[in-house]
Amino acid sequence: MREDVESLDIRDVTANWVNAQILERQIEDRIKALADLGDTPLFFGRLDYLHTPGAGEAEGAEGERPQPEAACQTLHIGRRHVHDVDGDPMVIDWRAPVSQPFYRASKKDPMDVALRRRFGYTGGDLTAYEDEHLSDPAEAAVTSRLLQREIERPRVGPMRDIVATIQPEQDEIVRSGLSGSVCVQGGPGTGKTAVGLHRVAYLLYAHRERLARTGTLVVGPNRSFLHYIEQVLPALGELAVGQATVDDLVAHVEVRGTDDARAALVKGDARMAEVLRRALYAHVTPPAEPVVVVRGSRRWRVPAYELEEMVRQLLDRGIRYGAAREALPQRIAHAVLVQMERAGEAPDDRVQDAVARNSAVKAAVKAIWPAVDPAKLVLRLLTESEFLAEHAAGLLDEDEREAILWAKPARSVRSAKWSAADAVLIDEATDLIRRTPSLGHVVLDEAQDLSPMQYRAVGRRCTTGSATVLGDLAQGTTPWATRSWEEALGHLGKGDAVVEELTAGFRVPTDVIAYASRLLPHIAPGLAPVASIRDNPGLFSVRPADGSGGGDVLAACRELLAREGSVGLIAADARIPELARALAEAGLEYVAPGQETTYDTRLALVPASLAKGLEYDYVVLDEPRAVIDGEPDERTGLRRLYVALTRAVSGLIVTHAAPLPEQLLA
Repeated sequence: MREDVESLDIRDVTANWVNAQILERQIEDRIKALADLGDTPLFFGRLDYLHTPGAGEAEGAEGERPQPEAACQTLHIGRRHVHDVDGDPMVIDWRAPVSQPFYRASKKDPMDVALRRRFGYTGGDLTAYEDEHLSDPAEAAVTSRLLQREIERPRVGPMRDIVATIQPEQDEIVRSGLSGSVCVQGGPGTGKTAVGLHRVAYLLYAHRERLARTGTLVVGPNRSFLHYIEQVLPALGELAVGQATVDDLVAHVEVRGTDDARAALVKGDARMAEVLRRALYAHVTPPAEPVVVVRGSRRWRVPAYELEEMVRQLLDRGIRYGAAREALPQRIAHAVLVQMERAGEAPDDRVQDAVARNSAVKAAVKAIWPAVDPAKLVLRLLTESEFLAEHAAGLLDEDEREAILWAKPARSVRSAKWSAADAVLIDEATDLIRRTPSLGHVVLDEAQDLSPMQYRAVGRRCTTGSATVLGDLAQGTTPWATRSWEEALGHLGKGDAVVEELTAGFRVPTDVIAYASRLLPHIAPGLAPVASIRDNPGLFSVRPADGSGGGDVLAACRELLAREGSVGLIAADARIPELARALAEAGLEYVAPGQETTYDTRLALVPASLAKGLEYDYVVLDEPRAVIDGEPDERTGLRRLYVALTRAVSGLIVTHAAPLPEQLLA
């Protein structure tokens, strides 16, 4: 298929060089999408239908032709559609409607499937297969060993797709329509990130033309996380999905400063949106004098009361500040044209535009509705106590205002040491002035750590589109962490989103998740613990240090490196330099969390603050008490510890010299 695309000759099929450039780019993208993946099989399943599947369209698909009837009752299911030299399908895309029974069919509801076959691969070579005769009442339902083996397969490098192991409850979320937003609450190892990414892949399949126009975006918590997931969609042939952090979205200024927890909490509060709106529209001044436009020998006068009515109407319409400012000169010009017509003249649109550009009109607009720079507006709020007090009256109390005021005012926008929370405020002010462009679909992962103002920033990017929100309330590790999804979705502007909960754990071993779940009553009361479906309880050990200065940590790393798969050494941020020196002196090579583990270097040294969303076959967790003490309060520290404890896929060793937190001793 790739060679066919590479051999295309477009010299005689394009009308001009522009069309040729566009077509060449499309061909290049198609070739990239058809890249070979040496260790990835073209198919992983097979369906034998009792009857030939009929024609049908993808659920919610736009502009797609009905799929033709299959040539036979047997279909192979894979990551990509594959056809032969005659164009006949050999492998059916996992997203096609006819592939759905591979994930949903069961003994109770066989969905007209006689046989479901799963194929097992090792390094890209077919090594096993397993059959389920779903329509045979004599055959009992059994747990798929190949499915378990694929879930537990050691992993090195970036995150991979899960198309061979998608479960029915995950498939329902993946195939939900584009028109509605979905929020997925899922504990560690439930596959929520993979579900979100595969939902994007499905939506691009079912609504390709629409999303090609409007765009899609995945928003992650940090660069390390985005690097970890960046190969999932390209492996499924989807290359046009953007990736960003919230900080990337609001990068209007250079962030060089930091806030303490108290200031960040206030700046991230949704009340700041109203403070900004008040401060912005306070620049609008009621007109005190008429506007007099001179054209030739004639003078046209627009009285102050008429100007005031124009301003009032623009304010009542609730349109963006900048759009209203652009509309005001046209309204003044229209009033002048009405007078001209009454005087017997016949002005046209060119005359109206000329009047709108008249110096007197420009001067009036500047006085009534001045241009406002969003960064300067935020700077003034953060540096002028009287200005902040005026516009935060009834919203922020004196202590809250004091928390966000800068002790040392900056002289200019460029010299200011902006914090990440300040950049979000500037983004809010920018949107009040001019509308932020909306995408067709946004996936927001690790959403539980966002502040209300950050939710608003992401929500602006999908006002006319939909969203997939992924997170776990128990893993919120910021002082402003989400308290409920209903509240968060309201800030996002998606209050009607459907909230789904994943409780089946596929990644974290039984003993590990049971140990970590001891923290749940203290960090997320009422939240259901994850129930691991893994047959293998996994390696689990808690080891007191013997006082030899990190020797137990190094011994644990060596022990786990003797096994197959990746190893993550997770520790409190403050202990990372000490551990890095110890690893170097011991000759143990390691990578940072933003780098991929390889078969030669399988150890990663991970600060606890960057562990969220990452996974390793084995984890060594150093000093749980230090992880808690590294956070501003105990609850946040316990949540950070919960995250660190649940990064392991096959085994966990906890080493400690300090006493364990009492919450883990229950």
